[in-house]
Amino acid sequence: MLDSLSLGAFAEDELEGIVAEVEQAARPGEAQSEGHIYVGGTKGGRQQVPLKDLKYALLNPSERSNHFCSWFLRYSALMLDGKSRITLVGKQPGGNLQHPPQNSFQSLFKDDTKRLEVRRIVHDAFGLHFVVDPTELGQLQIRLAKRAPNNDLEERGIHEEAVEYHSAALPIDAASDGVKAFTGIVTEVIAGDPRVVIIDEPEAFLHPALSQKLGLELSKAASDSGKNVFVSTHSASFVMGCIQSGAPVDIVRLTYRNGIATSRLLPSSKLLELMRNPLLRSTGVLNGLFYEHVVVTEADADRAFYQEVNERLLASSDDRGISNCLFINAQNKQTIPTILQPLRELGIPAVGIVDVDIVKEGGKVWESQMSGMGVPDANKPALQILRKTVKDAMDATGKDMKRDGGVDILGKGEEETANNLFDQMASYGLFVVRKGELEAWLSQLGASGHGPSWLIEVFDKMGSDSTKPNYLKPSVDDVWAFVDEIKQWLVDPNRKGIPG
Repeated sequence: MLDSLSLGAFAEDELEGIVAEVEQAARPGEAQSEGHIYVGGTKGGRQQVPLKDLKYALLNPSERSNHFCSWFLRYSALMLDGKSRITLVGKQPGGNLQHPPQNSFQSLFKDDTKRLEVRRIVHDAFGLHFVVDPTELGQLQIRLAKRAPNNDLEERGIHEEAVEYHSAALPIDAASDGVKAFTGIVTEVIAGDPRVVIIDEPEAFLHPALSQKLGLELSKAASDSGKNVFVSTHSASFVMGCIQSGAPVDIVRLTYRNGIATSRLLPSSKLLELMRNPLLRSTGVLNGLFYEHVVVTEADADRAFYQEVNERLLASSDDRGISNCLFINAQNKQTIPTILQPLRELGIPAVGIVDVDIVKEGGKVWESQMSGMGVPDANKPALQILRKTVKDAMDATGKDMKRDGGVDILGKGEEETANNLFDQMASYGLFVVRKGELEAWLSQLGASGHGPSWLIEVFDKMGSDSTKPNYLKPSVDDVWAFVDEIKQWLVDPNRKGIPG
């Protein structure tokens, strides 16, 4: 659990540079007390503060948090919501170019490296060339041109060729909100002066591909410029872009359920370890961050079937339906633990669904399943013995445990032993299809085949129009009851298998 946030202190040798960032010269006629300086930022606001106390707060921020925040952080932090990030690209004063830049456009106009980096990012995203237009004397504005300027003078000059070039380009005010928001965020992180940028839902106005692009470029730019960026997001695409940048990224997952707020940290080191796994990248496991519950199945056919069953329960206003639930599939039962573990480490209630032949393999495969479920080490030997007992009993029947009925092929005593094992597994969030396999469900419909072919046929027999007589609605037992068992584990605050 994440219990608190601490403020990082600056080192002694950093003090003069940090003070210089926020110090402002006294204005004509303005009284300045001895030992005091004026502090402020390019976004406005200023006040006179004791220099000695400011330096102490910078060295001891947790002890003097009020001074640290009000004298330094307020001028070094920028909060961007939906409206403010669009206004970032509005016209800005040209100022005196002989003085240090007083806003982000002045910084871009004077700094070729920063301007060209913004141009590269914007062109990659939208196919247009970002340019700073000085031809409205005293003002700087952003335009998006169909071609890059032939030289710096064509962009930065005010002669006839420069005027014609900018006149042919699109003023950014005429662009979409998505273009303005994307460009504004990138511009501020690369050329702005805040050390800390706080962004609320940067993916707003952007489709997933652009959200991912923004996450990647924003993370790179923040890392290169030494800025700290805090983002509130509901976009897995944006998060994936941040991770792909290679910059250090920490994820804090916040939840609020039944009057209880929680927070869990997934540090950069752990996140990079997870994302190096091709399976986790390919399954879209990061989408699970934005759901209350996750169900992981063996294969895509299983995922599609259980998701449809759940959607019908929800559509019928049946209490057994699982709301706000993501269904994803592994490649087989062996890879389910690989997906479950990181989700559970973030406090996400995630279950696995497996066929009855889960009992076939012992050794490392079974150990992986137990670890994925979060079974304590002391309990594992007993479950291993029970697994082998059930496997041996099923093998002794000479029947196929998956195709011939699962626990139904066992005698009464052996069936009870098998159900005891599966009950214990269910208590840790791994649910076994006790009748054998996916295709055992809804047998009354008479669907044949296996995997995708069975799925196509069973969906056809279930019907697609809820107003037609052949449309299958939830009933008391069968797969409907199975989904209800899963839900009971997901919503149980005392469920086993979620790390504390």
